[in-house]
Amino acid sequence: MSKIMPVDILSSIKGAKSSEAVDKLFDVIKNAEINQNSSNQNAENAVSIDDLRADVVENSSEITKQIIIENFPKEKDGYLVVSKVIEG
Repeated sequence: MSKIMPVDILSSIKGAKSSEAVDKLFDVIKNAEINQNSSNQNAENAVSIDDLRADVVENSSEITKQIIIENFPKEKDGYLVVSKVIEG
């Protein structure tokens, strides 16, 4: 897997440029040792679905909803729009 792809294609952000931090991260990934016993290690880090909390909708008061809507920077078609955040 030696195919090199530009950062803007990998990140789906037009004009994105590589950074030293990203280059170091990819170097670490490329040089990582593959452990043949990784399946056992992954099982230790896994979480059972039974251990997850229920996905329950909790309604907020109308005043709380209004405060959120008034302070949210963008809205489109009745939905609040969350901007992409990229830390450098």
